[in-house]
Amino acid sequence: MFKREKTERLKNNIKYLIKSRGETQLSLCNASGLTRTTIYNILEGRVVNVQQSTIRKISDFFGVSYKEIETVDFEEREIIESSVSLQGNMNPAAVPVIKESLLVQSLDKRIGELVATHPLTYFFGTACNLIGVLLENDISGVNEAGDLLIVKKGLSSSGREKLVYDKTTKTLFVTNESYFDSDVIRLIGDIMEERFNGR
Repeated sequence: MFKREKTERLKNNIKYLIKSRGETQLSLCNASGLTRTTIYNILEGRVVNVQQSTIRKISDFFGVSYKEIETVDFEEREIIESSVSLQGNMNPAAVPVIKESLLVQSLDKRIGELVATHPLTYFFGTACNLIGVLLENDISGVNEAGDLLIVKKGLSSSGREKLVYDKTTKTLFVTNESYFDSDVIRLIGDIMEERFNGR
């Protein structure tokens, strides 16, 4: 495939993935660390040669193969897969399971890297940038040690409960608050699913 065709495929896939996964350009930028200008220029077709590191950040965010994002038409493929599938469901997403004690040091790593180094569980639903947090301590009144929380990592754009880390007490807690003092609190992300005692 020529560079221009690859860039066009990449652009179309990003637009489709943003729409189909319920994301925005802003949520993609915030979670992947890319600037809005970079994403805008790709989507407007102003870049012919997109850097591999940029492509990898985008594909990691959506949980798709970075080789395929430039060469496969995801919209066409998902339409075919959903019409062939007996249940009409998409494939489950592989989610790396991270122990609470390893969580903070793992937050800056990409999902693709975490998937290769941690045990996996699966999430059935539309979401990307997911991690599983295996609790080693109780969260008062909410969860017990052994529970697994499936969390959409990064900045929140929903009214869901959020998992946050208190830097002072070095403990996790669950909140509905939207604003935090980043010197004290680190947002882990939105809780998508709870599995009690790892079930």
